[in-house]
Amino acid sequence: MTRVLAVSSVFPPHRYPQARITESLAAHLSPGADRALLRRVHASSRVESRHLARPLEEYRPGADFGSSNALFLRAALDLGVDAVAGALGSAGVAAAEVDLILSTTVTGLATPSLEARLAGRAGLRPDVRRVPLFGLGCAAGAAGLGRLHDHLTGRPGDAALLLSTELCSLTLQYDDTSMAGLVSGALFGDGAGALLAVGAGHPLHATGVGPTVVDSRSRLYPGTEHLLGWDIGHWGLRMVLGRELPDLVRLHVAEEIESFLAGHDLKPADVNAWICHPGGPKVLDVLTDALGLPEAAFAASRRSLASVGNLSSASVLHILGGVQADGPPPPGAVGLMLAFGPGFASELVLLRW
Repeated sequence: MTRVLAVSSVFPPHRYPQARITESLAAHLSPGADRALLRRVHASSRVESRHLARPLEEYRPGADFGSSNALFLRAALDLGVDAVAGALGSAGVAAAEVDLILSTTVTGLATPSLEARLAGRAGLRPDVRRVPLFGLGCAAGAAGLGRLHDHLTGRPGDAALLLSTELCSLTLQYDDTSMAGLVSGALFGDGAGALLAVGAGHPLHATGVGPTVVDSRSRLYPGTEHLLGWDIGHWGLRMVLGRELPDLVRLHVAEEIESFLAGHDLKPADVNAWICHPGGPKVLDVLTDALGLPEAAFAASRRSLASVGNLSSASVLHILGGVQADGPPPPGAVGLMLAFGPGFASELVLLRW
């Protein structure tokens, strides 16, 4: 089975309390906009602080897509190099030993893709296999680990990297005062994460203390494509966020989780570590209730949301790193990584320590 050797999370140096971000956004809303509503949405997000790609005072209305994307490319490359170096350093693995790098982002466009741009700076081999992903959104961190597992099952002697780089603040649309725009402006932060894993035949597999990947599952929910994603135009990337999403999580995702676990003779109560993408406090509340779990089940996700906000695909890597840093769960413990993204889709990865 695939073994996770190390996880690294890195952030831009510009960190601000939520209240300061709230007031900065309120000051730049168009005349007549409901600033009281913005403040209520921010206060209910349960986000306490966030990192931003740029100093807060440099965020202004009117930035075009090209300018924002150029900023994304520069900042994402620097963060990506640092995240990869952190994961490799923690595992004691040289960059030249990496056989595959899978990179994901949904907050900027890059051709050549990010992993190609950072390969030389990071010390990766010229013949490293590359798999860039775009469009999976917040689900891509869990999906990426699932696809790493697929590769390493077929090539068990390999070492593989997953890199997630998300600069959500650079997609902010000041003129979007819809509820979706206000909610996204309240929740999302900037950061990057990298995960290093090896196959069952790799020499480091037996010595690692991270979890192994048991199985993964991807699921699309037909007829929900319009509920989550980007509206893309000359303005850039504008959030599409349907109000029905918490209901979909309650009606379909909880059942999907139970079905996935049942295939391994497990129930939600058997899961020791929940590595759940913190889409927002309401989604976590719905899952807690629908699965019949105690409030503490998603404590790691709630801590991540409070300290850095929703990092899109990088959130599950940040949460997994936090679980490991708190002291790895005991041998035999069960973990479930889960995330949701455009499609509407869910991604599940079953872990065991």
